[in-house]
Amino acid sequence: QVQLVESGGGLVQPGGSLRLSCAASASIFSKVAMGWYRQVPGKQRELVARITSGGNTNYADSVKGRFAISRDNAKNTVYLQMNSLKPEDTAVYYCNAISPGLTPLFGSWGQGTQVTVSS
Repeated sequence: QVQLVESGGGLVQPGGSLRLSCAASASIFSKVAMGWYRQVPGKQRELVARITSGGNTNYADSVKGRFAISRDNAKNTVYLQMNSLKPEDTAVYYCNAISPGLTPLFGSWGQGTQVTVSS
């Protein structure tokens, strides 16, 4: 079973920055697209950033220009650099692999990491 371990969240003031990390146990890590999702209570989990196995990136409009996704295949780790954070970025952030159909590939999720943007 694939294990996903997210870390790096915390409390930050508006305008601040955080860097999230996600370590995956999957042997196929380097061959799959990876993504960062976020979820707030009462809402569906949304995909905010995606990086292909080749390093191409895509972002949700709400985070474009502020967030940057990257990956280190040698470490089976994907990162999310979050700058100019806003209160509406407050959520639990999760990572997962992404299928060609843009749905989560791994059936299990990690525990997520809480990001709270507040003054």
